[in-house]
Amino acid sequence: MSSRGLLPLMNLVRLNGVPILQQLQLEERLLRTSSHNWCIVNDGTNEPTIVMGISGKPAELLEIGPVLQDKVPVVKRFSGGGTVIVDHQTVFITFICNTDALPSVQPYPRPIMSWSGQLYSKVFQGVGDFSLRENDYAFGNRKFGGNAQSITKRRWVHHTSFLWDYEMMNMGYLKLPKRAPEYRQARDHSDFICRMKDYISQQEFINRTISALGSQFCVTPLDLESSDCPDDTKFVPSTRLLGKQELEECFESESGNVILQSL
Repeated sequence: MSSRGLLPLMNLVRLNGVPILQQLQLEERLLRTSSHNWCIVNDGTNEPTIVMGISGKPAELLEIGPVLQDKVPVVKRFSGGGTVIVDHQTVFITFICNTDALPSVQPYPRPIMSWSGQLYSKVFQGVGDFSLRENDYAFGNRKFGGNAQSITKRRWVHHTSFLWDYEMMNMGYLKLPKRAPEYRQARDHSDFICRMKDYISQQEFINRTISALGSQFCVTPLDLESSDCPDDTKFVPSTRLLGKQELEECFESESGNVILQSL
């Protein structure tokens, strides 16, 4: 609990352009080895990167030929959820919580998602037509935030990739998923997603998010170099970069073609 004796503590870590692989491995380490609550805000990643959920299959979700040709990194994260492509225009916000910090939130996907939707309803009050659509954040019927979760016995993580802006051509690396939210109605990416920058400034969004968290936590900014941030050198994250050979084998299995060595 905080010094005020009312609200649980939450450490706030602000990052700028940290590679998404590094960020996800940090989150996984904090989930597994820390006993604190955390909010991580990362303003963009260093290069366009595809991020898949733990059970994602490249052949079903990616246009592997163009991905290999353009050498787009592919990360498989430790949490569930769908596949996204992120870049320097993506804003990442993650909550890592002890279950007893929010005793009214049952540690299951839907209650956690519902809690997050209520939190962001405060953030976007008076901004667009915000709603939690199935597992997405949307303005109207257009998605701007994708979510994923990982839940352990006493802790959980809920992380979001917010589409502040994006390059439409990058969406071409992703296939239309077989399991898509019902509200998508088979729309392609250009008709399904929207840019946050058309609704709110980036700094106002982050400030509002931290303010909304302040109604449930005592939010304390923390530098990653702080002794409060665990550095367990023995911890081996499951989040990893998929290798070229692994992607080539998926492509060959899918298409029956042999990859030329020039790739």
